[in-house]
Amino acid sequence: MPPLALPLAPQRILIILLGAIGDVTRALPLLTRLRRAYPAAHITWAVEPAAAPLLDYHPALDEVLLYRRTHGPLAVLPFLRDIRRHRFDFVLDLQRHAKSGLVSRWSGAPLRLGFHRHNSKEGNWLFNTHTIAPVPDFSLKLRQYLAFAEALGLPDDGIHFDLRLRPEEEEEVETLLTGTPRPFAAFFLGSRWPSRFWFPQSTATVARELQHAYGMGIVLLGGRDEAAFAREVSDAVGDTLTNLTGQTSLRHLIGIFRRAQLAFGPDSGPMHIAAATGTPVISLWGATSPVRSAPWGSDAFVLRGPAACSPCYTRHCPIGRRCMQRITPEQVLETARRVLEQRRAVSGQPSAIS
Repeated sequence: MPPLALPLAPQRILIILLGAIGDVTRALPLLTRLRRAYPAAHITWAVEPAAAPLLDYHPALDEVLLYRRTHGPLAVLPFLRDIRRHRFDFVLDLQRHAKSGLVSRWSGAPLRLGFHRHNSKEGNWLFNTHTIAPVPDFSLKLRQYLAFAEALGLPDDGIHFDLRLRPEEEEEVETLLTGTPRPFAAFFLGSRWPSRFWFPQSTATVARELQHAYGMGIVLLGGRDEAAFAREVSDAVGDTLTNLTGQTSLRHLIGIFRRAQLAFGPDSGPMHIAAATGTPVISLWGATSPVRSAPWGSDAFVLRGPAACSPCYTRHCPIGRRCMQRITPEQVLETARRVLEQRRAVSGQPSAIS
């Protein structure tokens, strides 16, 4: 399909991607490509509050519009008024659903680009004036978002996330890591789906071995819902690790992952943040598939639990997460050894790994 011909370089661009942290992270390379192609445009992103901190201070973005759906169904009305008031001339609808299609159509923009009808839901494609070519459903979402850049014929200048922290945020990260041995590994423990979790005792085994074999610090990351998981890991390992569950923001995660030698955990939003910082990510898979969602740049460190029912894409597993049980601490540690060997080879330091 030939690139979409724009009548003029757009002046006011709206990106619609309201939801998940991992999705917003994986769409950032599209944002940076848009900025390089249209340096004079005013670029706005419509998003829900949970993922909005990822967009704070982004050098390619001019404005964020928040959709606060927790305020009830009437919250959409002031949000839509704000969308219309901006008089966008170009919309990229990355969400695929009827809700984002409604926002796109309500914007009044003369050019509205969305996913092909084969890749969208709830009649989303009907709300947009143009669609990109069909993309394989089981392909990396990051590449699916970059298909919008290809549809526009934008130059390919590589993958850039451009996540940045202010100096005071860097200081907050250093304070959180006070007393943590360096180098350290960052363990992201949870996910929105319980079916994706690994197990506390297996996690503790990996933590102990990284400490003993490589002298690494261990940082546990997660929300308040992962506090019990983290306590079980801490009880098994001792107070030699840094438990930050319930204490970090998305902004803090950027700084912590950037300082880590490696990151480790299940399919989740933090997994994609870690990858976006350039840190190698060991990712664990069972209920979902890395074919669609592997962390960028860490395909070689994917571990899948073999099970006839995997990937099931169910939120709650009725058979005790059999797939995740089949990922062993030994597999994780062997993968960590490869990660650390590669990092030391790149840095030119002699390997201390046996």
